[in-house]
Amino acid sequence: MKKADIFEFYRRLAEENPAPETELAYGNDYQLLVAVVLSAQATDVGVNKATRLLFERIKTPAQMVALGEAGLKDHIKTIGLFNAKAKNVIALSEILERDFNGQVPADRDILESMPGVGRKTANVVMNTAFGAETFAVDTHIFRVGNRTGLAKGKTPLAVEKQLDKHTPAPFRLGAHHWLILHGRYVCKARTPECWRCTVADLCAFRPKSELPAKLLKKQRQES
Repeated sequence: MKKADIFEFYRRLAEENPAPETELAYGNDYQLLVAVVLSAQATDVGVNKATRLLFERIKTPAQMVALGEAGLKDHIKTIGLFNAKAKNVIALSEILERDFNGQVPADRDILESMPGVGRKTANVVMNTAFGAETFAVDTHIFRVGNRTGLAKGKTPLAVEKQLDKHTPAPFRLGAHHWLILHGRYVCKARTPECWRCTVADLCAFRPKSELPAKLLKKQRQES
């Protein structure tokens, strides 16, 4: 995708949603970290349902450690892989309490070293909690990047590097939010809704509904 097209791509997404944010519910940086860890291979809606009562009670790593693994499992048993996730959340909570005075460190490398925290999770926390210009590549962003031609890569890290290299300054902070939401609600995995996509004419994906870009643009204007 050309430089001018990339700028226009983000500009349109930003125009539709000027203040994008995560759909995970949380009250502080620690709860955000826990929510993102729990969201692996799970929907934000499902995580929010599971953490609603949990986060009313648990707001710090110390409180989570006191709750214990069995207690946490009881709250998150509706989430996939809840056994492993409960173990990881308790372990990372112990580390935060012991080594960081209960605070989430603003350091991606440190975050990645914690149980259950991969690069995507660390990038989300760095971006959402600390305002870092990071690109958390989940399945949605991986699909959107490759399908549209915005950032092609065979691995999430390759797509992340392309986004980091080519995303222009005005859009770097909100980029991963716009792309996640676009992939979740418009550029869907099985049936992308190209007819209502604001960036369809900039997109490299052609099967669409076999409609040319000009017609797609006209349909959007008329809808």
